[in-house]
Amino acid sequence: MGILRIRSVSAPRLLLVEDDQRLAELVRDALVRAGWEVTHCARGDDGEALMRREAFDIVLLDGHLPGKDGFDVLRDVRRDFAGRIVMLTARDDDIDQVLGLEGGADDYIAKPVAPRVLLARLKALLRRDAAAPSSATPGAPAAPPPLRFGTLELRPAAREVRLDGAAVELTTAEYELLLFLAQRAGTVVSRDDIMQGLRGLEFDGLDRAIDARISRLRRKLGDDADTPTRIKTVRGKGYLFARD
Repeated sequence: MGILRIRSVSAPRLLLVEDDQRLAELVRDALVRAGWEVTHCARGDDGEALMRREAFDIVLLDGHLPGKDGFDVLRDVRRDFAGRIVMLTARDDDIDQVLGLEGGADDYIAKPVAPRVLLARLKALLRRDAAAPSSATPGAPAAPPPLRFGTLELRPAAREVRLDGAAVELTTAEYELLLFLAQRAGTVVSRDDIMQGLRGLEFDGLDRAIDARISRLRRKLGDDADTPTRIKTVRGKGYLFARD
């Protein structure tokens, strides 16, 4: 099947890469009714080509696709694609969820998903983007100052992180989690606080997205996984970002 576009005026742009035609139709119809502009294709290679050629606010990407596996697409486009990427995974497949998060996905959604839940998750992602400060806007509030913790520096105005003077490459989701923790340095932050702050959703006790991103952040910041000193795990409580 080819590429299908359904356009709405002044709508968020979403690319749906899903080979299950029935599921794709349900998702597409729900999003169009909610005012989204939806482009659908059923092959991973077609989806990757669209992501490289066009601008989308969010991509809903199935993990297992004909043409090219969805996780391979995620790996190959993550550095170049500026929008959000949300992986569609099997409900009980932890491996799919871990692969997506390790590959740099901004979120994952287990299939099948209720349309209202899907819309809530996608709108939460858009709200996070809309809330990001822009120093170029006339009359905008002063840019937030850098946050420094020893050799680690976060520059919120530029959405940039540096360690020992070198830039640290983070996905959007990783950066937002790091900033959220760093702004609360010295305070234990629960998983529910993180989910509410970053997604606007309650923690269900099962979601592994936060833990997976913490592991990636530790690795990228050179924080020992067994005895971390920068992002500490407080058993039964959550995470603590060290002040120094």
